[in-house]
Amino acid sequence: MKYPIQKKYGSFKEKRERQRRNKPPVNRRIAVPSFFTLMNLFSGFLAIISIANGELERGAWLIAVAGLFDVLDGLMARLADATSDFGIELDSLSDMVSFGVAPGFLIYTFSLHELGTLGILISAIPPLCGAVRLARFNVNARLSPKADYFIGLPIPAQAIILGSFFLTFKDELDLFQGLDQGVNSVLVPVVILISFLMVSTIHFDKIPRFDRRSIKEKRGRILLLVAYLILIIFFKEYGLIIVFIVFITKGLVLGAIHYFSNDFDVDGEEHFQDYS
Repeated sequence: MKYPIQKKYGSFKEKRERQRRNKPPVNRRIAVPSFFTLMNLFSGFLAIISIANGELERGAWLIAVAGLFDVLDGLMARLADATSDFGIELDSLSDMVSFGVAPGFLIYTFSLHELGTLGILISAIPPLCGAVRLARFNVNARLSPKADYFIGLPIPAQAIILGSFFLTFKDELDLFQGLDQGVNSVLVPVVILISFLMVSTIHFDKIPRFDRRSIKEKRGRILLLVAYLILIIFFKEYGLIIVFIVFITKGLVLGAIHYFSNDFDVDGEEHFQDYS
């Protein structure tokens, strides 16, 4: 004979056992790329603190460090076959801080604060467009996970462009003395341009996989990546500027060629892809 509490306890155990059996399997390997994603977020957090304390140069380099962790988490996810919806969402949340808020705060503290309310609005454009870019990326990652290109300029690229602009010209402000608004006369168009590129539908290269097939099929892209790394190592902030000028120019040129050569298919109907 079972007492009521024994019956209740037994049914509770059976219920927990059924839940455990029906629970979807967890890929424990996501811990590896997630660690690098969290280091990306931590670097962005430290960048914001550094900028708030007046250490703008340290903040700019921490944004670049966050970019390195962002590259590593993607590589680790592919190498460990640990790509997941959880990783995509965590990566986007981290990117919003490190590559949206931090660079916006950097350029505002650097010079855009001189423009008052207008400077605040312009500084807000990168994080606002970055949020749209990340939301669209999350949707497209599910619709077309195997695509070997980004739709729109990646938000880390935008952030590192702004960081490298600061690092390159922070001690060269005399170059802009002849302009009405000084350095802001150049910085404002740069911010607007790269923010527009984030929400555009222009294709930009992804970092290729480093497996045997990718090395064989995408040898040119891998060699270009190595050249980028060499430029950054030897020329530092100037190398960053050069790398991203080449990266953006390549995307714009290939996008223009694709637009004018394949604007319509053979039946004369324009191609459509759902980016919602």
